Order: sequence, then structure tokens, then C-alpha cells
Amino acid sequence: MSESEVTRDGIRGARPDRHALVGKGMWNGERPGRKARKGGKGRKGDQPMVPRAEFTSYYGRPVLNPPTWHPRDIAGYFFLGGLAGAGSVLAAGAELTGRPVMARALKVSSLAALTGSAAALINDLGRPGRFVNMLRVFKPTSPMSVGSWVLAAYGPMAGAAVASDLAGRLPRTGRAATVAAALLGPAVASYTAVLAADTAVPAWHDGYRELPFVFVGSAAAAAGGMALLASPIAENAPARGVALLGTAVETAAAKAMERRLGVVAETYREGRAGRLMRAAEALSAAGALGGALLGRRSRTAAAVSGAALLAASACTRFGVFYAGMRSAEDPKYTVLPQRERLDARREGAREG
Repeated sequence: MSESEVTRDGIRGARPDRHALVGKGMWNGERPGRKARKGGKGRKGDQPMVPRAEFTSYYGRPVLNPPTWHPRDIAGYFFLGGLAGAGSVLAAGAELTGRPVMARALKVSSLAALTGSAAALINDLGRPGRFVNMLRVFKPTSPMSVGSWVLAAYGPMAGAAVASDLAGRLPRTGRAATVAAALLGPAVASYTAVLAADTAVPAWHDGYRELPFVFVGSAAAAAGGMALLASPIAENAPARGVALLGTAVETAAAKAMERRLGVVAETYREGRAGRLMRAAEALSAAGALGGALLGRRSRTAAAVSGAALLAASACTRFGVFYAGMRSAEDPKYTVLPQRERLDARREGAREG
């Protein structure tokens, strides 16, 4: 509270540094909207003397309430879910084209990734019952509701595919489960991007067009990396192609998103998120090219390339997570895009 008070004789106890400054620091003494002359006399040619805006909020609080998600749980959930979904698609392709070792490795890794993803989500929720509660209703307009039901349907299919393969029993049932898991795989790999973009977090919400492609490309690269890591050279040709395609899609989508986001793209280039995104780009390029050029001749090179692709996918998910958290904490990334959109609408209304 202020220590000054208004009395009949005027303001008593006023602090000099608390006076409102009206019209100061705008256009070097000139009226707003007019350019200053050289030498500070007005007209054209001089730069406006406007200080750099600082975006603050009441009591230093952010404009948005940042998500209370834990990085290890939610970013890990993003990464493992993508690996599981894309892995099931590649596993079905390997089984249908006569690559049993690759198919089995991807089925097992997909089930393991799904288990880890569910564990991370439940750990962040606090108790398993909260996940079960999300299945009480089905709401097509809610990415969380749709994603919960997709996971609930995908899990048994992935489990049945692994059980049939390892036990060598019920091959037709196992193949049907493998195909069903592959059909659900793209939704498992991408729905977390839709879930993040459905929030008010600027770095996620404003990137709603490209973020699903970033996640799907990253998931495909991770699945290709797992196949390179776990399958023999004679069977890894599809893995090399998937790794190249996934890396290309992820890189192109990430670059397009950064170009379109404007000032919000800073959150993907700077700080912890920037370091992770640059590491992801370097690792994915090295893994995809290494697998394509050397993975067909050297088992060691294929395994190293696969590990690099898995690490790249994890870096992408953690980078996206930290970019979102930073954009929610800094008011600039909420206020500036809103002003730009408002100005654009006003300009469009004038032209119309």
C-alpha cells in the first residue's frame, strides 16, 4: 500500500518516484503519430525516442498460469507415446513383408514404450484412478478424452500382438492385433500434439498447424531408430527409409512453425529449449544419414544411428515442452501476438 494520503492541504507523504509520467518518452516531445525531424524538431527522418517495452503483470505474476506438469513425466509421456504408436505401424509393415526379427523387436519396444508412457502420465496425475475417470465419458471435442480412449483401445491390441508373437500361439489373432495396433498407432503418436495445442500456452497453441507434423515426424524417426538398433542388417531397409522420411518431416515442420510464430519462436531458439532443439536437429540428421549410408553394411553403424535417432526424438519432445513453459511464464509471448492479430484485423477492416 502507498504511504501517501490526501488531506485538505494537498497530498502528504507522496513519493517523488511514484508520480505518473504523462506523455513522456513517446516521440521526442512531438505529438504521437508524427515523426520527428533530424535534430529533434519534428517532421521526417529521425528515429522515435521510444524505450523498449517491458511486459509485466500485476505483482509480477504471469498473464497465464503455466501448466503444473512435471518435465520428466509429461515430456517423457510425449516421447514414449510417439515411439509406441509409430513403432506399431512399422511393426505391422515388417510382419507383412516377412521381417520377423524387426517385427518382434518393434512389437516389444512399442508395448514397453506404452507402459512407460502410461506410468509417466499416471505419475503426473497423482493416482491411477484419475486416468480411469477420464474414461467415464467420451467427448469428441476434447483431445484429452479422445486420447484416453485411443490409449485404452491401443494398449490391449499391442499387448495381444506381443503375447501371440512371443508365445507362438494364435498367429491369426496376433496378426489381427498387430494390424489393429498399427491402425491406432498414428493417433497415439500425434494426439499429444493436439492436446498441447489445445491449451492457451503460446508456443503450443500458436503452433497448432505444424506441431502434429513435428510430433509425427519425430515419432517416425524414433521408430526407425529403434528398428535400426534392434534388427539385423538384412531386415533394416524399411527402417532406414522411415528414419529419413521422419527426419525430413520433423525438420521441415519445425522450421515452418518457427517462421510462422514470429516473436513466440524465440522460445524454441533460446535457453534450454533452444539447446534441446538444436541437439535434436543435429542428432536426427546424423542418425538418418548414418543409417542410410552405413547402416546397410555395418551392424554397429546401424545401432549407433538408431540410438542417435532415439535421442533426437527425446530432445525434440523435451525442447517443445520447455518452449511451452517459457512462453507461458513470460507475458510478452501472450501480449505481442494478441496485439499483432488485433492490428491485422483492424487493417483488414479498413481495407474492406
